[in-house]
Amino acid sequence: MQVYSKRLTDLLLSCLFLLTVGWWFFLIISICIALESRGPVIFKQLRHGRNNRPFYCYKFRTMKFDPARKFHQAQKNDPRITKVGYFLRTTSLDELPQIFNILLGEMSFVGPRPHALPMNREYSEKLQRFMCRHMVKPGITGLAQAKGLRGEIKDDKDIHFRLTYDLFYIKKWSLMFDFKIMILTVKCLLFNNEKAY
Repeated sequence: MQVYSKRLTDLLLSCLFLLTVGWWFFLIISICIALESRGPVIFKQLRHGRNNRPFYCYKFRTMKFDPARKFHQAQKNDPRITKVGYFLRTTSLDELPQIFNILLGEMSFVGPRPHALPMNREYSEKLQRFMCRHMVKPGITGLAQAKGLRGEIKDDKDIHFRLTYDLFYIKKWSLMFDFKIMILTVKCLLFNNEKAY
């Protein structure tokens, strides 16, 4: 029953956002991206969803368009990031198109953050229970991100702490827990955002 309540909450919040703010906000962001650099406004990347099923995760494009480039995790002062992209990344507005992933049933507002497939392959070899993160739908935000663990993964300790938070979330999940994480995420964005780049 709670699973259906989570899905209903995701749909209601998504539709409310798109009908009130999203439709014009997306248009403004899209125009800014298109004016600064050539290429598609939306960036899509294969990531693992629930039960390890791959899906295309949508984001606003924040880097210079280069269809031939191989995956490489964004770093601080990354020269590939555009000026508009830097603003979108530091405010996490680049994640907003994942609202459409929610409508498609591939993501939720709250859950373990999905990683690019090469990162999953790397970390699953280092951490035994890493792929257990995919027992639930991935989220636009998660407990780890609400606690300030976001941005570049620099070492094994970073990913270990994120995994610990993700598994704790899966074990203790409830709708109230989701709302608490959303509130903590907003606080993190406002007051603890130095790792976003």
